[in-house]
Amino acid sequence: MTATATAIDPVRLAVVQKQVDHISQQMGLIMTRTARSPIFSQSHDFTCFVASAGGDIIAQADGIPIHSGGGGFAVRATLQAFGDEMAEGDVYLLSDPYTAGGNHLPDWTMIRPVFVSGRLCGFTCNRAHQSDIGGGAAGTYNPEATEIFHEGIRLPVLRLVEAGKLRRDLFTLLLLNSRCPDLMEGDLSAMFGSTRIGAERVAAMLAEMRIDQGLAYFDALLRYGEARMRAEIAKLPNGTYLGEDGSDTDCFQKIDVPVRVALEIRDDALVFDFTGSSPQIRGFKNSSLANTYSAVYVAVATFFDHSLPRNEGLFRPVTIIAPEGTVVNARPPAPMTMNTVYPATDIIYACWKALAQAAPERGCAGWGKACYGLSSGRDTDGRFFVMYHWHGASGGGAVKGRDGFQSVGHMISLGGLTLPNVEGYEQSYPVHIHRQELRCDTAGAGEFRGGAGVDYICDVLVLTEHAVRSEGVGRPSGYGIGGGLDGASGLLDVDEIGKGSCPPPQYGIQRLGPSRIRVQSSAGGGWGDPFRRDPDAVLADVLDGIVSSEMALNAYGVVLTSDGCTVDHAQTSRRRLSAAGS
Repeated sequence: MTATATAIDPVRLAVVQKQVDHISQQMGLIMTRTARSPIFSQSHDFTCFVASAGGDIIAQADGIPIHSGGGGFAVRATLQAFGDEMAEGDVYLLSDPYTAGGNHLPDWTMIRPVFVSGRLCGFTCNRAHQSDIGGGAAGTYNPEATEIFHEGIRLPVLRLVEAGKLRRDLFTLLLLNSRCPDLMEGDLSAMFGSTRIGAERVAAMLAEMRIDQGLAYFDALLRYGEARMRAEIAKLPNGTYLGEDGSDTDCFQKIDVPVRVALEIRDDALVFDFTGSSPQIRGFKNSSLANTYSAVYVAVATFFDHSLPRNEGLFRPVTIIAPEGTVVNARPPAPMTMNTVYPATDIIYACWKALAQAAPERGCAGWGKACYGLSSGRDTDGRFFVMYHWHGASGGGAVKGRDGFQSVGHMISLGGLTLPNVEGYEQSYPVHIHRQELRCDTAGAGEFRGGAGVDYICDVLVLTEHAVRSEGVGRPSGYGIGGGLDGASGLLDVDEIGKGSCPPPQYGIQRLGPSRIRVQSSAGGGWGDPFRRDPDAVLADVLDGIVSSEMALNAYGVVLTSDGCTVDHAQTSRRRLSAAGS
């Protein structure tokens, strides 16, 4: 029976989607529980997904959205590299953004073919951020890089396991190129286990369904995703809509780096044309094509109905034009390590702004951009460490009906990059975290307000290399929408303990003795007119320390009683009416 001849039962189709979704989620749990590094086990900087035999993603776990949107590029690059040579028991590994469908070098993608009765039926995959891959700066981020060769080892598609046997020479080569070989070995073992269990479960599901029928349902999942997306797009008015975002630095000097998009809505299809975006830049904020596709997919998937299935069929109605040699499709040897955050966030924001013109009620305000980095060195026992200052997370943007998330972090992770436990961090690294609290009066005001930024203070107690990368510090990045106000910009400060302030560059490396790092993270923008916000919601924010009584009065028109614990509704109504009439 062929795939096209198989009758598809819609109820069973929903069950199959849930089955493969569950398998990808179980793969993620295995990663979390068996990994060595806190990047995996606490921050969850990885994503697991299942792909069809043709390389299309059919299911992806909750993880880091920017990882998996372009995951199909990696699977298809593996098929192109090995094709008919693939055998049961093989495992492939890749990272290179120019040759292997990678997004940036630190995210290693492991791909395991799924064979049933000798037939290739799909792939189980994970993409995960490594603690260190060599290069000119510890911890995978080198803000001084001007070529990809400065950023660490590049992995084309490698057959790391051949017919069930680990290629020890390649594995040793990988470990030798890391400053944290023990962590890397443990994390790669977690990736092996995750894809193995996933492959076993996909194979068991297909064997139970019968192979041809199972593959027909996999194809139907993609066709269903496409049909649902086309129906959503068809609700929007045809036309061309413009969006723009960008950065104010190329990592070395102040310079505008715009990302511009012209969105054309054609009945049930979308065309995103990035012509007019900045030429590729000297610094490491250039995007690979796979990463740009992934960023556009994140923008599209978050804008439309959230009940849509998360598979690659969703994006068949989407065409992307990304001119070569630009910041959205850089050519070798441009460095790229920062691209999953910037310009990915800029790409998403430009697309969001264009989409919001077609359907303003669906628009999302900007999330605050991040202004923190990582610290690396040797602890008091001589062990090498790499620590990310995730706790200085920015606030999320508001949408109609919901305030922005507090201290949620990068927009590209959508909360999937979880904040590590403070006490666990202090046990794992030579640090003492003094403060992690929400910043008052930073959230962008609106009918639905943005998420607040945080005030984070951390002492790093040993000689350390700090890799600094900051956006949203010169100008607000959490833009308001529909009458909402911008969230506050961020600030990063470094003091060498006992010696005084050492102002950090916006991008760069500082090598210092014991240091105090303070991050005042940026906040998310508001949605809608602040004077339409429920006064009781404003009062709740005042009592929670998110909004001051002064901001309640001036930004929201809410008058509190003298004790600050109750809304004076009569005075509030008069103030708001007066403002509306002025």
